[in-house]
Amino acid sequence: MENRPTWQKYFMDMAVLVSSRSTCLRRKVGAVLVKDNQIISTGYNGAPKHIPHCEHTGCIRKINNVPSGERHELCRGVHAEQNAIIQAAINGSSTRGAELYCTNHPCSICAKIIINAEIKTVYIFDGYPDKLAQQLFEEADVDLILIDQDSWTLTRL
Repeated sequence: MENRPTWQKYFMDMAVLVSSRSTCLRRKVGAVLVKDNQIISTGYNGAPKHIPHCEHTGCIRKINNVPSGERHELCRGVHAEQNAIIQAAINGSSTRGAELYCTNHPCSICAKIIINAEIKTVYIFDGYPDKLAQQLFEEADVDLILIDQDSWTLTRL
């Protein structure tokens, strides 16, 4: 009997590792973009290249008491999902038909980007209070799958 992790566990474990590079003060998020069981890019949330990180400037959302799931435009950071898609583009890798493994449920801005990048399946560990994101995924027929971290069971949302 083989003792190898499933593909979902393998890629989600990597997403957790990628999240350790995050510079966000509120939420550490990692994403792994996969096509045909091959990693095409990774991303974590943090300030854009060559811009001071929030640990140096402070968190605009925290300073202004912005609740989680609201006013995404007030964050100076680039989300993990966005960074993974951007890195795929920079390196010339198509995202059409890919799968995204992300430690958290994407926000509605990321959901729109994921839909237009033609990513077909998104695996997540944790939810996020953004009902529009889930609605957009449903309308675009993107599979959103919650992975239980204890049992590694998959639940289609």
